[in-house]
Amino acid sequence: MQPPSDPALHPDVAALSFLLGTWRGTGEGQYPTVDPFRYGEEMTFTHVGDPFLAYEQRSWSLEDGAPLHFERGFLRGGEGIELVLAHPLGIVEVSTGTLSGGGGSRVLDLASATMAHTPTGDRVTALRRHLEVEGDAMVYTLDMEMERVPLSPHLRAELRREF
Repeated sequence: MQPPSDPALHPDVAALSFLLGTWRGTGEGQYPTVDPFRYGEEMTFTHVGDPFLAYEQRSWSLEDGAPLHFERGFLRGGEGIELVLAHPLGIVEVSTGTLSGGGGSRVLDLASATMAHTPTGDRVTALRRHLEVEGDAMVYTLDMEMERVPLSPHLRAELRREF
């Protein structure tokens, strides 16, 4: 049986096509409640021809390879940019934002509009993401707010597109 051919990219996400592929690299984390740390990370953006990109993320400790975090969700285009993510911490994030730039350089800024929590989920109350992509290089930052900690820098990573 032949695998299905690659579907055409939906027009609503054509502007996000610069994200397609697997990105891999390292980052540094900090937060007022934790010691600074370094981590490895992989992000994958794919499409199936519908008005969204599928998104998968995983990160791990550079010290021992232990898993640190996972995210799964969808990035939607069209009138604005929307991100819907499930986190294993017992939270669901709905973020909205903007896409700017042109040529080989793009900037995606997203801020949480809604954070939902399971009864035992971490009490993350806001997230803000900033991604800068130039060619096959991505730099991103993530700021996080929790019930008792104001919005603060949390993650910064540099990734390269692998395929």
